[in-house]
Amino acid sequence: MSTIPEPEPSRPWRAEDGPEPEVWTWPPGDRPALKVWSAGRWRYAPVLARQNWADGSVRYQVQVGTYTRMYRWPQPGLRRGHDSGSRPSRTTDEQRQGEMPQAPPHRPRTGP
Repeated sequence: MSTIPEPEPSRPWRAEDGPEPEVWTWPPGDRPALKVWSAGRWRYAPVLARQNWADGSVRYQVQVGTYTRMYRWPQPGLRRGHDSGSRPSRTTDEQRQGEMPQAPPHRPRTGP
């Protein structure tokens, strides 16, 4: 049995925490990843966003399996997985965050 504790999820930012955190994102095809200790094994967790809070703490929003969690860094149950080859962005550019699927352009009907 392992002595590694599962990481504690972080609550979302609230106004009483001070200024809003700086949020950084990566393109969906080139996200960094953490490894999260969960249910007795290390799980691969792509980073959806990094938040730099005004108190100097860092939190990572990650996808672990089918769920999304936010964790304060560092914790014993979190490890660095791999880096991204892309620079992070603070924009809300839909190309970087993944946009909703678009319907194909309307084509005039041909034939009967």
